[in-house]
Amino acid sequence: MLVKHIIQEYNFNDKSKGEDSFMEVRVLRYFLAVAREESISKAAEYLHITQPTLSRQLMELEEQLGSKLLNRGKCNHKITLTDEGILLRKRAEEIIALVDKTKSEFTETNEVISGDIYIGGGETDAMRLIAKTAQNLKNDYPHIRYHLFSGNADDVTEKLDNGLLDFGILIEPADMEKYNYIKLPVTDRWGLLMRKDSPLAEKEKISSNELLEIPLITSHQTLVRNEISGWSGQDFEKLNIVATYNLVYNASLMVDEGFGYALCLDKLVNTSESSNLCFKPLAPQLEAHLDIVWKKHQVFSKAAEKFLTMLKQIGRASCRERV
Repeated sequence: MLVKHIIQEYNFNDKSKGEDSFMEVRVLRYFLAVAREESISKAAEYLHITQPTLSRQLMELEEQLGSKLLNRGKCNHKITLTDEGILLRKRAEEIIALVDKTKSEFTETNEVISGDIYIGGGETDAMRLIAKTAQNLKNDYPHIRYHLFSGNADDVTEKLDNGLLDFGILIEPADMEKYNYIKLPVTDRWGLLMRKDSPLAEKEKISSNELLEIPLITSHQTLVRNEISGWSGQDFEKLNIVATYNLVYNASLMVDEGFGYALCLDKLVNTSESSNLCFKPLAPQLEAHLDIVWKKHQVFSKAAEKFLTMLKQIGRASCRERV
């Protein structure tokens, strides 16, 4: 009944065929295998089932949804997804992740605390605090596993809302209305990532006026743009934005090729002596505060409870060290 409820939440039931016609999670796994392998024969081999059986299951899936999901190549037999197939792949990944997460939570025992903790966040040095928390728990609870998801605030909150993450790390400003949270005792600072042979590399800090004169690569998040606008006193749209990013690594490659300068947080990209890049902080300094959040009224697994308790202890100790 649990699986049926999850699938019903995603509207994958066919009421015309009665209450018992829910799509099976097994078939969703079949579909994802085909999408990944781009071949029915390879997917059948991976799943250890016959090719005719897999083909029949996929045709029944398309019939049940009333949509074509797969484009079957005539020459090389390569399988590609239709627009409807792309949508189903996203939903199927969410459903299966939630089913697997739920099963894991129910297999925990009172004697041994184990299971999986799912944590999402953007690129930030604050992940060191998460790593420190996990390391401190490791000796007492060696059977806890951690699954890290990297994404921007929109990606993280979507997965939090769908129950696919236990915790999310959000960089302020962020919409916290739906979440409980604690402020992390760490801050990141904003600055400009550039090539070391850039004229601005000679400066210790970067002013708002200097941003007006250069091609910028910025985060595409609206809240971040508002923060930069408030700091600079400039209309963000007046800046020369040549590209946007959601994770800074790809942006750093564009910077390395000389395409522009990336507005980003410190300590996320290699700027050592061996790198072509350097980071210059903004002036006046603009700091980003960070929060770890979870859904209001969330029921935690025992593993997640232990993690949150340890994180609070480490956070309080870090605060005392900084005083």
